Amino acid sequence: MTRTPAVDAVGVIGAGAVGQTVAATLCTAGFTRRLLIASRTPEQAGALAADIDDMRQATSSPVRPHVGRVADLADCQAVVIAVRASFTNTRSTDVRMGGAVANASAIGQLAAALYGYTGTVLVVTNPVDVMSRLFAELSGCERVFGIGSNLDSARYRAALARHLHVPAAAVDGHVIGEHGDAAVMCASATTVNYQRVPLPLQQLRDELATRAGRISAGIGRTRSGPAGVVLSALRKTLAVDDGIEELSTRYGGGWLGIPLRFIRGEPVACLPSLDAAEQRQFTAAGTKLRTAYQAVRSLPELSSSDSERAS
Repeated sequence: MTRTPAVDAVGVIGAGAVGQTVAATLCTAGFTRRLLIASRTPEQAGALAADIDDMRQATSSPVRPHVGRVADLADCQAVVIAVRASFTNTRSTDVRMGGAVANASAIGQLAAALYGYTGTVLVVTNPVDVMSRLFAELSGCERVFGIGSNLDSARYRAALARHLHVPAAAVDGHVIGEHGDAAVMCASATTVNYQRVPLPLQQLRDELATRAGRISAGIGRTRSGPAGVVLSALRKTLAVDDGIEELSTRYGGGWLGIPLRFIRGEPVACLPSLDAAEQRQFTAAGTKLRTAYQAVRSLPELSSSDSERAS
């Protein structure tokens, strides 16, 4: 029986490892009637669209891929930004911040091309909390979310479930703040089967700190995890399902990852209670991200974009 797509059109910008996997995930999920793909070159977008079309034929998916320019995505209900500039990351700490300057220019160009877009934007590009804010403020788009804390929270719940030999669905817990070294595990509010239990805090911290690096060392780039949380976030933000997603959004004078409860597509912040140490960490994450954003925002190429739009 043919599946009925949940939405009419979703755009994916970027045909690299993550963009490819997001597109394949949306195809196999039968999530959208049309999948519009834009990339750095028409050849890249065309190749990915052809590959997804092969998958569509093999799996009888209702998703029809099309090549588009970024401006063509304005009619999509949602756009997923998975671009990555070409740069060499030599950082051993704050690894995700290594792409801030290189990726900021690409995000600024996309913000100009999608200025005033009224749909939902999910940003995957790292450092995702900074890039989400940058896109939102340069584009004027109201519904922009970063997916980093969503992936951290999924990893946190899975790691705890493995340690305790319980289903991941039995674990209720969040990771908030930065998608990076300043991530905050909300351990004091975490429950397993609705009960507080002793947590292996250092083991969980080590798992969150090293998991992405181990994946990248083995296969070059994390891809399936980000694609999975993109699909989950799309289902909530586009009102297919209700539920909680940990997404980067405007909060407390900055942007950082927090749990959002979506009801018919509308988000409401629902932070868990934090103990004193967690609150300090959360505040520090906000300060760090505001500082990083201001450094990126002052780049000459972004300042010139502001001047051009004002004129």
